Amino acid sequence: MSNRLRLPARSLLATLLSGISLASAAQVVVIVNPKAAGSPSAEQVAALYLGKSGSLPGGIRQALDLPDASPLREPFYTKATGKNAAQVKAIWARLAFSGKATPPKELPSAAQVKKHVAANADAIGYIDKASLDGSVKAVLTLD
Repeated sequence: MSNRLRLPARSLLATLLSGISLASAAQVVVIVNPKAAGSPSAEQVAALYLGKSGSLPGGIRQALDLPDASPLREPFYTKATGKNAAQVKAIWARLAFSGKATPPKELPSAAQVKKHVAANADAIGYIDKASLDGSVKAVLTLD
């Protein structure tokens, strides 16, 4: 009977691990409005999302973020800034408390980030590369 219990547990574990690997396999792209002039560098994007800069070339000054629960948030911050999402949250808490900067505007979904960026030439955000279409322009792919 113990073998019967082990097999479903292994199947469950395999299912969970495959779900984790699929989430981490998502390719994150940084997007801007197609009318935005120029493309920010990886360093400039990191500076904006870490509160070290208030704007990017081409008039981009509105950084958009996804909720903590988004499967894209952790890979974005890890790859774009070299810090995990919790570290970035702590940085923004200090900056906001001191009045030095305002954190990126959080939208509830990647679809809403894409929609907002498509409608605003001063906005920048990140989405899954699979969601990319002509309404926005990818300026950085984070592998």
